[in-house]
Amino acid sequence: MYKRILVATDGSKLSKMAVDHAINLADITGAEVVALKVVPRYPQTYFEGGVALAANEIARIEKQWHDEAMATVTAVKSAGQLREVKVKPITVKSDLIAEAVIAAAKRNKCDLIVMASHGRRGLKRLLLGSETQQVLTHSHIPVLVLR
Repeated sequence: MYKRILVATDGSKLSKMAVDHAINLADITGAEVVALKVVPRYPQTYFEGGVALAANEIARIEKQWHDEAMATVTAVKSAGQLREVKVKPITVKSDLIAEAVIAAAKRNKCDLIVMASHGRRGLKRLLLGSETQQVLTHSHIPVLVLR
C-alpha cells in the first residue's frame, strides 16, 4: 500500500502522536518512514531599536536549532528501530514550513504525509495560521492529519 511515509514532527506531545501513528502504519504496510523537522532561519530585524546580532552569534543559534532538530528526528529513528521500521531522519532549513514539508515529501518519493493538527478554529486559526492546512491544500500527495 504505502512504500515511504513522511512524518513531520516538531517534538511536541501532539506531533509524537503523529510519529507513533506513522511508525504503526509503516509497520503494518512494510513502508519506510522519513522523519522531518523543519528548522527556521534566525529572523533578521530591521526595525528601529531592534538589536542585530553578530553573524557568528546567529550561526551559533542556528546550529543549536539544527542540533535540537536532529535530536528530535533521531528519536523518531530510535522509536522505529524498536518496531523494526526503517526511519530516515532529515532536517530542512526553511521559513516556509508547509512548502518545505511538501518539497521533502516529493524529494524523498513519499506516498503519504502524516502530520498533527491542533484543530484551531475561528479567530485563533486565522491569526495563528495552520501549517497542516497549508500542506492539505497544496500537496498532491495524500495527507493524514491527526488531532
